[in-house]
Amino acid sequence: MNTRPWRKWLKPALTLFFLLLIPALLYMMARNLDWNEVKQSLHAYSPGTLTLGLVLALCSYGVFSAYDLVGRAYTGHHLPARQVLPVAFVCYAFNLNFTTWVGGVALRYRLYKRLGLDTATVTRIITLGIITNWVGYMALAGAVFAMRLVKLPEGWVLGVTGLQLIGFLLIALAAGYLYACGFAKKRTWTWRDHEVELPTLRLALIQVGLGATNWALMAALIFWLLPRELFYPSILGILLISCMAGVIAHIPAGLGVLEAVFLALLHGQLGQGTLVAALLGYRTLYFLIPLLLAVATYLVLENRAKAMREHGKATPSKP
Repeated sequence: MNTRPWRKWLKPALTLFFLLLIPALLYMMARNLDWNEVKQSLHAYSPGTLTLGLVLALCSYGVFSAYDLVGRAYTGHHLPARQVLPVAFVCYAFNLNFTTWVGGVALRYRLYKRLGLDTATVTRIITLGIITNWVGYMALAGAVFAMRLVKLPEGWVLGVTGLQLIGFLLIALAAGYLYACGFAKKRTWTWRDHEVELPTLRLALIQVGLGATNWALMAALIFWLLPRELFYPSILGILLISCMAGVIAHIPAGLGVLEAVFLALLHGQLGQGTLVAALLGYRTLYFLIPLLLAVATYLVLENRAKAMREHGKATPSKP
């Protein structure tokens, strides 16, 4: 029996569900929220707290940018790190704020091709970066969910046991990827005229480490902005759950999804205003400020590319 037809409408249906649900939740939150509490919470952050928060955010961006250094080792291209890291930083900031297709794909092709890489190489870098992010997610989320470190509200259909089973599945998927990279006999496949090759086990382990570290740093920033009595692994688990919801909703920057999930899972543990203030601080430090830095970096990269083109035209060709 063919089960593919239901797959075609399942994702659009889930997307529509979240697109209708999230605005409704945000409207209800806005009506019932004590905005004076939000204001007081934002003002309560000291310059030192905000500075350390920005450092955590930039550390996360540094780890994510290192994904492309793994891509360099995987593809064998010879661009120096001083060219690779700015490109990765810019693309990550645009990816978070304007969807993967804009930042993670289109902009990466543009910037890398202007540095001399061919389409096939850029495709392999993008593919490996996506795998790095998600295999790290699966390993970390699998461990957090399997150990029951996230407290779900009573009455949730999924339940703690269901989340634990998902955790075991995620660990199995991550372990399967590592096993394939280390021991698979067939290491190359062709898919739609693109050659897919498994990385070495060493590179795969680096992928897991970098991906998990990046997610852990994101959660550390939110945890840093929240009251200290909360449990870090629980905050990490909630962030990982919100990520799944954000992927299903497919909304740029996960707007509204992150807030809705955190409000639902931390309901009763702290005031809504305090939580919203922390998430506003998180969005400012992790999305907005890096985006401004990325725009400035992008302009520098474009100016450099223009200067290189003009220099190439001005250099006479050899007879």
